[in-house]
Amino acid sequence: MEEVKTNIEFPRELLDEVQRVVGMFPEGKQKSALLRVLHIAQAHWGHLSPDIMDYVARLLHIQPIEVYEVATFYSMYDTAQVGKVKLEVCRTGPCMIEGAEKIIAYIESKLGIKEGETTSDGIFTLKAVECLGACGYAPMLQAGEKFHEHLTEEKVDELIEQYRQNPVANYMGLQK
Repeated sequence: MEEVKTNIEFPRELLDEVQRVVGMFPEGKQKSALLRVLHIAQAHWGHLSPDIMDYVARLLHIQPIEVYEVATFYSMYDTAQVGKVKLEVCRTGPCMIEGAEKIIAYIESKLGIKEGETTSDGIFTLKAVECLGACGYAPMLQAGEKFHEHLTEEKVDELIEQYRQNPVANYMGLQK
């Protein structure tokens, strides 16, 4: 049996925020806070390792499998370390019809990685994800909170160069 690491814990201010979020739900319904608590954990640690997910389960008094099910279902959660910029390319019907498969292959070639991998410099991770809700603008990708639509190889080249020059500011939407 794998040993549980107990040295994982939120700093006081984040633990207070978790308690505030849990307090938004009726007694006994703390599982309702799971999505938000996972966001807090991922923002703090960068990804959701099994030890981190176990910690979240203990905080919410739920079974670890309940946390794993959610963290592995939604593409917004990362169960392994990712790059500073996560390029999430929509791969559902409308985007595939409009060339998402070609865009994914182009990004793989351009960055020298396969879908699900991170570049050796730690800047880019490429993920193929389910519907991003912008079917009329296909093919598209999301990087941070930004949507990039009607993608072409030229637009991808521009995006990669922008993010390479200043990954954090561009990814977080701090620059236009």
